[in-house]
Amino acid sequence: MGKITATAAGLLLSGAVVLATPGSALSEPGTAGDGRRPADQSLGSLAKRLDLRFATAVDMAALADDAAYRQKVVSEFSGVTAENVMKWEVLEPQRGVYDWEQADRLVAFARQNRQTVRGHVLVWHNQLPAWLTEGDFSAQELRALLRKHIHETVRHFRGKVWHWDVVNEAFNEDGTLRDTIWLRNLGPGYIADAFRWAHEADPRVRLYYNDYNIENVNAKSDAVHNLVRSLRAQGVPIHGVGVQGHHTVGSDLASMQRNLQRFDDLGVETSVTEADVRMVMPADATKLQAQANVYSTMLESCLATPRCTSFTVWGFTDKYSWVPDWFDGEGAANIMDENFQPKPAYNALRTDLTLASSHRRP
Repeated sequence: MGKITATAAGLLLSGAVVLATPGSALSEPGTAGDGRRPADQSLGSLAKRLDLRFATAVDMAALADDAAYRQKVVSEFSGVTAENVMKWEVLEPQRGVYDWEQADRLVAFARQNRQTVRGHVLVWHNQLPAWLTEGDFSAQELRALLRKHIHETVRHFRGKVWHWDVVNEAFNEDGTLRDTIWLRNLGPGYIADAFRWAHEADPRVRLYYNDYNIENVNAKSDAVHNLVRSLRAQGVPIHGVGVQGHHTVGSDLASMQRNLQRFDDLGVETSVTEADVRMVMPADATKLQAQANVYSTMLESCLATPRCTSFTVWGFTDKYSWVPDWFDGEGAANIMDENFQPKPAYNALRTDLTLASSHRRP
């Protein structure tokens, strides 16, 4: 999937992109200097010209209750990710009792607005139902429960989900496997089994491994690279690697494009799946520009990698950000402020997409 020419990739990654400034055509969606409305210049539409989906994680309460939020999800993005409503604790709060309502609502919303859906997540060590984590299950029973959960969930959404995050955050920072309920009881083979079971349930959906702090070449991304190579050699149906993209304004992503390329060289897709860039509060112009640079580097790395299929922000407005609740004194991590006004990061992403589109291969 060659999205841009080598010349454009070089311009992007060399930092030769000039960010839009307030008042410029690029910073004013839906307007033109001569008063005419141009073609749709949303992030989703600009990205689609490059065979790239530009998506956002969706807060279902905000989607239901906030008309401005809902309008932005529709107008700006060509894909959505279930922020929480496809996680096991939500889908099966009691053993054998399923609650698909919220997830089904998101899928219906996306289909109505011609958006792709990223399923998140099938196998994780967090947000598991209490009946599972507190139960006294043998290894054989846990294996059967995990298989059933994957089969039931993927089959329920069969034909409606574009990508599934099958296994999430299985590695420590040093590249060793994380000590989880799954590793302790099932051994490292649970990862391959999860991909096989998901493929059985929907042979057409694209299956991803997903993790944080694997954007650059480092011990953790080396371990993921080795995992993918091993799974591919075994014939396990793994189609892509998701790099989450949770960062700070000081993050150095110098080797991100090289890292994405080595996964591309293995023959798998890549995606940026959960991008946000937090800062110590209060925000100021310098921090906001630094934030824009980090967002831009992530997108540029994706655009320069042929098999990078999607770029997802983990929420788009600071109004509903998860960051302040998890990182004391930090926030303002998204591309729009609490009033849904575009920040420099939003303008930088649009500029990158516009430049890449102008240099795309025929």
